[in-house]
Amino acid sequence: MTSVDQQKIRRTRTGLIAHDPALAQPGYTLFTPMYGDGTVYLIDMAGEVVHRWQMPYRPGLYAHFLDNGHLFYGGKVMEDLDRFEAWPRFKAGAALEVDWQGRVVWELRHPDHHHDARKLRNGNVLLLCLAPLSEAIARRVKGGLPGTEANGVIYADYLLEMTTSGEIVWQWCSWEHMEPERYPMTAQDMRHEWTHGNTVAETADGNILVSFRNISTVVMIERASGNIVWQIGGPPLAQQHDPRPLPNGNILIFDNGTHRHDNPVTFSRVIEVDPKTSEIVWRYTDQSIFEFFSPYISGAQRLANGNTLICEG
Repeated sequence: MTSVDQQKIRRTRTGLIAHDPALAQPGYTLFTPMYGDGTVYLIDMAGEVVHRWQMPYRPGLYAHFLDNGHLFYGGKVMEDLDRFEAWPRFKAGAALEVDWQGRVVWELRHPDHHHDARKLRNGNVLLLCLAPLSEAIARRVKGGLPGTEANGVIYADYLLEMTTSGEIVWQWCSWEHMEPERYPMTAQDMRHEWTHGNTVAETADGNILVSFRNISTVVMIERASGNIVWQIGGPPLAQQHDPRPLPNGNILIFDNGTHRHDNPVTFSRVIEVDPKTSEIVWRYTDQSIFEFFSPYISGAQRLANGNTLICEG
């Protein structure tokens, strides 16, 4: 019998709420407040801060530990903030690596960068970016709230791979590989963005996973060809975040659940999907399904002991 209350609503408060040493994965947790000043915290299992970094930028939006012990961080550059109403909330503009003392090892900047970036195994950096669609392609975008374009403009996502010295070595554009008619926007979204990417990740074989929230779709891109070799949409997905490749080849996804097409109930869940079959092989929902719902942000990470760490945004 676990000592942690399994009812989420009774655990909703700040600070260390519960800890079952027999079942919890020992270790440290890295986090930074989304609207903070750029302070990144490392906390232990007692909830105590054991280390912190003061970054030169506010979060924009994610940070990751690298295998060398350094911190990889996306920073929000407070310039070019008026593309559309939501842009200042998730724009980035900088990606950098710092050591344990916070000294910058290298830094990249790009004005189109938003949400996420990853240090790839080859040492390069993958940036999630956006750019305006041409008028011809924008006219083909279906769904969303009519009349909510950004002064008539619709943006969409593209990926850039850059060396740490700033050389672009690979680019992939969503509008060149995805037909707008096949990927309509969810009805409640503003039409200033078609795809709204929120996560990128590298798989074990070097392919790239991208999560597109506004079209409730996760795609796997073959690096060599740029072709989409696997995808999953809605249903079962509903405005998901954070697809993560697992060692067994499956993909862990935080399925936010906003405006589901296959269920009248609004709820979030974490699912593990087998890309060979696109079947959900594991899922987590709260015992009271209504109490676990995060319409935005959020993520999940499979831990070494088989547990899953969930961050509800």
